[in-house]
Amino acid sequence: MMKKPSILIVDDERSTREGLARALKRQYEVHLAEDGPRALDVLSQNDIDVVLSDLRMPGMDGITLIQRILARTPQPVCILLTAYGSIETAVEAIKRGASDFLTKPVNLDELDLRLQSALRARHMEQENRQLREQLDAKFGMESIVGESPAIQEVFDTVRQVAPSRANVLIQGETGTGKELVAQAIHRLSPRAKGPLITVHCASLPPTLLESELFGHEKGAFTGATERRPGRFELADGGSLFLDEIGEIDSSVQVKILRVLEQRTFERVGGRDTLEVDVRLMAATNKDLKQLVQEGTFREDLFYRLNVVTIMLPSLQERLEDIPLLVQKFLEEFNAENNKQIEGLTPDCLSALMTYDWPGNIRELRNVIERMVVLSRQPRLTVRDLPAHMRQGADEPRAAMVTPDMSLDDAERTMIIKALEMHAGNRTKAAKQLGISRRTLHRKLNEYGLRENAEKSGGGDA
Repeated sequence: MMKKPSILIVDDERSTREGLARALKRQYEVHLAEDGPRALDVLSQNDIDVVLSDLRMPGMDGITLIQRILARTPQPVCILLTAYGSIETAVEAIKRGASDFLTKPVNLDELDLRLQSALRARHMEQENRQLREQLDAKFGMESIVGESPAIQEVFDTVRQVAPSRANVLIQGETGTGKELVAQAIHRLSPRAKGPLITVHCASLPPTLLESELFGHEKGAFTGATERRPGRFELADGGSLFLDEIGEIDSSVQVKILRVLEQRTFERVGGRDTLEVDVRLMAATNKDLKQLVQEGTFREDLFYRLNVVTIMLPSLQERLEDIPLLVQKFLEEFNAENNKQIEGLTPDCLSALMTYDWPGNIRELRNVIERMVVLSRQPRLTVRDLPAHMRQGADEPRAAMVTPDMSLDDAERTMIIKALEMHAGNRTKAAKQLGISRRTLHRKLNEYGLRENAEKSGGGDA
C-alpha cells in the first residue's frame, strides 16, 4: 500500500487545526502543532512532506517558522495561511521560501489543488536531485571503463575520497589512466565548479617547473618580460594535478611542501606572500618509498602527499575489461574517422586478450585507433592487428575460436579449454584466461558450466 503524504498543520487556534485535520486525514498523514517551537519538535521526529502554517501566531510567526524549517534537511513544502492577506505579505512570504499562500477562511477545494500541486513539485525536485546524484556517481567517472573487481575497487575509493579535502597520490604503470582518475575525483568533489589545473612535471626542467608552478615577477630571469601567475594561483579554489611528481627536483619539492603545510608561497623573483586554497593530487609510475630511501624524494613531502593512495591496476590485471574498453574506443574512433566498424571477430578479441599490454590502456587505445583507420571490413580481424601482436598471439588459444562464432560462444569455448588444460583447477584456468577467480565463477554460472568444471577435476586451489 502506498504511503500517504504527511502534512503538519501549525495554528494557534485549536478549532482551525482540528477542522483542517478532519478535512485532510483521508488523504494525508496529519500532524498538529499549536505554535512554532512545537512544530519544530514534530519536524525533528517525523518525515514531513508539507507544512501548512498560520502566519500570525504568538511568539514565533509563520515566516520565521518557515525560515527555521528551510534551514533543515530534507526541506518540506511550506504553505502559509492568514486571515490578514495582502499582496505585500504574500510577496514577503514567497521571498522567505514559502511555496504558496492562502487566505482564511480556507476554501478546501482550493487547498486540495494547492497541496497536490506542491507535492508534485516536491516529488519532481526529489527525483531531479536523485538523478543528479546518480549522474555524478556514474558519469563523474565516465572516462574510466570497466567492471572488473580491480577497477571497481578504484571506483569505490574515488567516490569515498572525492568529497574530502585530502591530498591524493595516484600510483600505477604508464598508460593506466592516472589523469582520468584525477579528473573524476575533481568532478565528484565540492570543487567541481573550480578549475582543475594539470602539470606534467617530467616535461619541464627544474628552473622552468618552479616558474610554472609558482609563477614569476617581471625581470625575475632572462625572458621574464611580464608578471605571470603560476599553476597554484590558477588552481585557487579548485584542484592541482601534478603528473609524474617523482621526477621533480628537491628544490621544488621544498616549495611544494610549504604550500601543503602553510598554503602560502612567493612567485619566483617576488616578495609578496600569496595564499591559496588548492587540493593537490599527484601521480607517479615510480615507487616513491624507494625514492625516499634513495634520498631523491623528501620523506616529509611523501607523507603529505600520501594521505590517500589509489593504486591503479595494470591492464594485465583486468583483462576482463578489454571488451568494454574496445567498445568504447571503437565508438570514439568510428566517430572521429567517419567509419562504421561493427566490432571484432572472436579470434581477434582472443588475440587482444592474450597479449601482455606493456603500455596498458594507452597502448590498447592506440591499437584500436590504428585498426579502425586502416580496416576496410565491417569487423576487425586478426589481420588488422599490428604485426608484433599477430606474431606474439597464443596460437593454441587463438585456435580455440573461429570467425563464425559469437563472442559469447568464443568466451565459453576458451573457458572450457582452459579448465580442461588445468584438470578443472579454476585458479590456474582463471590465471591463463587473464581474469579473476571471482569472474570465472560468475562466467561458469552464466554459461551453465559449473557442473562440467566439477566433473573435470574440480580443483579449486
